[in-house]
Amino acid sequence: MEIDYYEVLEISRNADASEIKKAYRKLALKYHPDRNQGDKEAEEKFKLVNEAYQALSDPKKRSIYDRYGKSGLDSQGFSSYSNMNSEDIMDDLSSIFESVFGQGFGGFGGFGGSSRSQSKYPLDVETNITLEFNEAVFGIKKNIKFKYKKPCVICDGTGSKDKQTETCSNCGGRGQVYYRQGFMTFSQTCEVCHGSGQIIKNKCKNCNGQGYEEVEENVTVDIPEGIDDGNQIRVASKGNINKYGDRGDLYVRISVKEDEHFIRHNDDIYLEVPVFFTQAILGESIKIPTLRGKTELNLPIGAKDKQQFIFRGEGVKNIHTKRKGNLIAQISIIYPKKLNEKQRELLEELQDSFGYENTPHENKFEGVFEKIKKWFTK
Repeated sequence: MEIDYYEVLEISRNADASEIKKAYRKLALKYHPDRNQGDKEAEEKFKLVNEAYQALSDPKKRSIYDRYGKSGLDSQGFSSYSNMNSEDIMDDLSSIFESVFGQGFGGFGGFGGSSRSQSKYPLDVETNITLEFNEAVFGIKKNIKFKYKKPCVICDGTGSKDKQTETCSNCGGRGQVYYRQGFMTFSQTCEVCHGSGQIIKNKCKNCNGQGYEEVEENVTVDIPEGIDDGNQIRVASKGNINKYGDRGDLYVRISVKEDEHFIRHNDDIYLEVPVFFTQAILGESIKIPTLRGKTELNLPIGAKDKQQFIFRGEGVKNIHTKRKGNLIAQISIIYPKKLNEKQRELLEELQDSFGYENTPHENKFEGVFEKIKKWFTK
């Protein structure tokens, strides 16, 4: 009976790359030899888990396996991993753990560094751009200038003038120096070779021994409508290039300038509307700006300071759901700082016209003054 790699990793046939990797990490830890010393069954399962992962994590191998099974992989020249010993498997498992926990995590005894995972620089590149408020709200195409690294053409990425490197004697070419505590083995980057596992005798003059050169490139990025401050945009295959020809991605981190009038909070827009006190008293209708034009704000009679009015669908379009947020108009009542004689007379006349309503404090505090007086005459 043929082994089912999906059953080995305990995943469905529709599992994506992240689910495959997650299942692999879980089972590799569970059956790792250092956790199951002397357990032959666990050792075999550990090898089988690695074999399944090697087949399903590679899109090309997975496609062949899905069509023709394990025999299809064998016929295409992809060797089985079932006969690998634990030491051989460690290299691949180490790269997985390093991608999750960083270079300083050794995890379990015997982890060696994968030569392919050792690189002088990460594959992904990050750059920053600043957008105007309206550019983030409505989207725009931006030409972005950035730099990426690629192997030096003179020394073929070795950093060596004669293209020759030597195995670092301090770490034995692993790039990591290991120390053990109980059944756990931890590691730190070798301070001699700085994690490369190799040392250089004669530095390349073109790259000063770094093994890479920087290239400037331009790319046009489609900034989607509704992007917000702090968001990132991934531009595939525009990152650094390693010596194997693999190229990482470019990550564009977004900063957005503030607007003089509009304040954004997620997909909602806040607008402070100055209102003269007579407008609030009379309940006037006033025109206010929106992101896309203007609208009427109908004030109720006696509108209060800081009162908010919501205009639904007048905010920012959500970058994922495409639904628009709201515009929240908050009024700020303005009172006159000085009055001339005519204005004072008119206001007093208006006040008198309300009769008893113009002295609400008299009803509110009736008897209070007498009560307070008694507090001090006992």
